[in-house]
Amino acid sequence: MRRAGARWAELALAIGGFGIGTGEFVMMGLLPNVAGDFAISIPSAGHVISAYALGVVIGAPLIAVTAARWSRHSLLLALMACFAVGNFASALAPGYASLLAVRFFAGFPHGAYFGVASLVAASLVPANQRARAIGRMMLGLTGATLAGVPLATWIGQRMGWRAAYVLVGAIGILTYAMISRYVPPAGPDKDASPARELSALARKQVWLTLAIGSVGFGGLFCVYSYITPTLTQVSGLPARYVPLVLAVFGVGMILGNLVGSWLADRALMRTIGALLIWNAVVLSAFSVTAGFPWMATIVVLLVGTGVAIVPALQIRLMDVADEAQTLAAALNHSAFNVANALGAWLGGLAIAGGLGWASTGWVGALLAIGGLLIFAVSVADERRTARPAPLAQSQSRKS
Repeated sequence: MRRAGARWAELALAIGGFGIGTGEFVMMGLLPNVAGDFAISIPSAGHVISAYALGVVIGAPLIAVTAARWSRHSLLLALMACFAVGNFASALAPGYASLLAVRFFAGFPHGAYFGVASLVAASLVPANQRARAIGRMMLGLTGATLAGVPLATWIGQRMGWRAAYVLVGAIGILTYAMISRYVPPAGPDKDASPARELSALARKQVWLTLAIGSVGFGGLFCVYSYITPTLTQVSGLPARYVPLVLAVFGVGMILGNLVGSWLADRALMRTIGALLIWNAVVLSAFSVTAGFPWMATIVVLLVGTGVAIVPALQIRLMDVADEAQTLAAALNHSAFNVANALGAWLGGLAIAGGLGWASTGWVGALLAIGGLLIFAVSVADERRTARPAPLAQSQSRKS
């Protein structure tokens, strides 16, 4: 495909990621508004976030398997249509229970969209540029933390939280139009089947790669979930400056996404290992510097760069899944939502246990180390299975 055409296709896919990222994270800033509207507590309103995450975890593999025979172009359009409908329905939810149900189903297209979009983006460029193409597509998601979420939150606070989801639904419609226009259609794989996609689950390296993401990436969410109270109560930062620090975090995510994808195209496995070590270091530094506002802000930028591991793990899954590409690619984002839940849960346990707000950095570093240990197991297993058996070696020498 011509370079200009590939860039327009990547932009179309990135806009979808921008919409999905905005829809996922905007609720965190609008919980008080939702709680007040339905006369419930803020923790109860927080279950809406959990419902969405659960929808992502369940929806990604379910859609990847059941739509195995669909063309990727058609599947992307269907996913974005469902995304738009789910967000418009969120804006119309009459009560708390219905909002929980709608947000659960709104999460269904999330993982499958990013999985299929990653495969499409990678197919538009030469093999040695796959990670960078995925990284450019993922700029939509990381860019949402910098622009989409603040904009939707501002709209939701002034016009009501429902207006924020109308905006997100409109982004879904725009993405549908962009994909229709700029993403080249391709026919379905005639050999594709649900059984072939499910074959990914029989591959040990697929499970190990998913475990690396589920555990090793949890540290970023461990810190991010409690970053506001940490900045105000430990760093002593006035609440009005917190959005600026969150914007710094978004800048770090964008930088990490670009640099991480560039590195992954050059040395995939070394990049994954190095990024897990990097995450352990900067997450530890967050706990050490949390009491100093300027230093903590700089480290927040570095913590945001931890997202660099996302395109690397996406490529790794594509490499080890053999023909079960769609399911493996979609499961990558299920793994990251597991990391989200795991990081937030363990960070909450540390805080509730009296270790303090800043302890989330130490917990996150332990998760990164845990991911590094799983990575070591993956490398060792791959090396072991790649060696020819002694009998085969002796027979080859005789012949």
